[in-house]
Amino acid sequence: MVTKTKCAWRAKTQARAFGCARVVFNDALRLRSDVRAAGLPYLSDADLSKRVITAAKQTPERAWLGEVSAVILQQALADLNTAYRNFFASLTGKRKGRKVAPPRFRSRKDSRQSIRFTKNARFTVTESGRLRLPEIGDVPVRWSRSLPSDPSSVTVIKDSAGRYFASFVVETSDEPLPETGSEIGIDLGLTHFAVMSDGKKVDNPRILRRAAKKLRKAQKALSRKEKGSANRAKAKVKVAKAYAKVASTRRDWAHKLSTTIIRDDQAVYVEDLAVSGLARTRLAKSVHDAGWSQFVAMLEYKAVKYGRHFGKIDRWFPSSKLCSACGAVAESMPLNIREWTCPCGAAHDRDVNAAINILAAGQAERLNDCGAQVRPGLVPAPREEAVTHPEPHAWQTGISVL
Repeated sequence: MVTKTKCAWRAKTQARAFGCARVVFNDALRLRSDVRAAGLPYLSDADLSKRVITAAKQTPERAWLGEVSAVILQQALADLNTAYRNFFASLTGKRKGRKVAPPRFRSRKDSRQSIRFTKNARFTVTESGRLRLPEIGDVPVRWSRSLPSDPSSVTVIKDSAGRYFASFVVETSDEPLPETGSEIGIDLGLTHFAVMSDGKKVDNPRILRRAAKKLRKAQKALSRKEKGSANRAKAKVKVAKAYAKVASTRRDWAHKLSTTIIRDDQAVYVEDLAVSGLARTRLAKSVHDAGWSQFVAMLEYKAVKYGRHFGKIDRWFPSSKLCSACGAVAESMPLNIREWTCPCGAAHDRDVNAAINILAAGQAERLNDCGAQVRPGLVPAPREEAVTHPEPHAWQTGISVL
């Protein structure tokens, strides 16, 4: 039986571990910044570890670093090194995507705290299903699934809602799903979350919109609490839990839909939407509520995991304006037009037509990737171009013949 005293002690020890990892990270970041500002030689990782961990434990100000496992302190330095590598790789262009900012100091008020244990820390999973962590003890776990192999590391995460998660790194050997002959194109939208090339339409769940009343009530209660009071801290946690429930519900819904699509279709094609640009328009709230990027990312990694093909179509491809029957492209297609008729006589549902075009474009790109001929074949050169001319022509020497 777990008593309140045990729970309070465990929460206290975990908070101490979070704090020690945060302090080591900040001390190392400050030391690296000071060394660079002073123009001194680069401080190696070994010297950095000696100064902010080994030597710091001998001082009265940092003696409490010895109360936690040394592994989580070393992993905090590893996180700092990773942050620096990502920053410099972004500066040099080796890292694609958005620019990465330099490492910043961690705050105890951050909504997310984490620590990581490796095999050197000798963490174990007990026969009763508990997670035994050094200097913390046995932690009860609600397992979402069984571990396929022995974990090489575990990261303990505390989110803004006060929930704790254990994330394990394990080796997996997922077998591909049986092949199917079905391929599908998906057009993402707001009225319908996804429209398939076979005509199936998936309604937008609008999870954030449905929870708006409860969220508004929690936020109003928070705004009435005095800053710095215990009641405000409790109200802040209630708001965080309400938003966490929205995020978890959206993630669960996207997992179920993406799993169904990957299971039933051998190849999946979607359009590469500019979500960051759409999120700056008047539709920003609806775009964030839809969660397109999260859904597409799930499709992509599940396709790799289960042996399916996943393809993205260029965002400038005119999927909505292109007639899937004759290939004619309409001059304009405003958003208020949901159905239209091509001059060839074909009547189209805007979204279904776009999904069909996405499927056709994805299949064409896939064939090209597999070695299909894209350019015309080689043509033998005329005889006069295939020999060496003893005397250059006038157009080769640049001499005027006029």
